[in-house]
Amino acid sequence: MDSTPTDSLGEQADGREPAARGTGQSAGGEHTAGYRETLRAPLSYWLIAFLFGLSIAIILLVMSPWWSLAGLVLVTALGGWAVVAYGRPVIEVLSDGTLKAGPATLPASALGAALALDAEHARALRTYEADPRAFLLLRSYIPTAVRVEIADPADPTPYLYLSSRRPTQLAAVVNALPR
Repeated sequence: MDSTPTDSLGEQADGREPAARGTGQSAGGEHTAGYRETLRAPLSYWLIAFLFGLSIAIILLVMSPWWSLAGLVLVTALGGWAVVAYGRPVIEVLSDGTLKAGPATLPASALGAALALDAEHARALRTYEADPRAFLLLRSYIPTAVRVEIADPADPTPYLYLSSRRPTQLAAVVNALPR
């Protein structure tokens, strides 16, 4: 479990949502069962967005310092927006047994076994062992993942590949769902 102290509302002391929590209510009013993780981008992506804005500012410096400043602010803001958008996907298991992973929503009855993957097995599954029909919620900055089999015979998707910072915990929550 998460060792960060939480207050009575289930938020961490620093204001962030905990990555996993017991039955409670999320900000959208939906009840969560045992897991919620946002795949936020690392700090290095923010640095890259700033450096991109800085490079545009240097290019625009030949026009005028004001164009340079405008380029720095606008392009850095655009890069920051891209970083936020890329780090927005959420993996969540709701109390009704529904697994939400980015744009995918699956009931527990459609899910099979979940397997936590270490970095080596996750890399193999997203490269040479990958099935092109699989659903991938892949983030390159997260080396570990979870493979969730699809038990619905009508669904052509063989499995879900979900990048996760806590793959063991996510796999345990998915495997504990009543089917």
